[in-house]
Amino acid sequence: MDTQYEVLPELKDRIVYVRAVKVADLPKDVQEAAEGAEKIYSVHSSEGQRLALVGNRGLAFLLARQHDFAPVSVH
Repeated sequence: MDTQYEVLPELKDRIVYVRAVKVADLPKDVQEAAEGAEKIYSVHSSEGQRLALVGNRGLAFLLARQHDFAPVSVH
C-alpha cells in the first residue's frame, strides 16, 4: 500500500531523527561518559545538528516528545 500523506505544517520543522551510534565512533570524553555501552542513540535536527545523546532508543523518543518534537527513526 502506497498512500501519500501531507505533513502537518506545525510539525514540519519539529521533526527530529533518532539513530543508533557506535560509542567507539564518538569523541573520547563521550566514550568515557557512555559507561561501557557499545551503542547509544543520537537525536538530530532536520538540518543534521546533534541535539542529544541518550542511552536507549525509548529514551530518545521520550525526550523528543517531551520537547514537542516528532521523532522519526533512521536506520
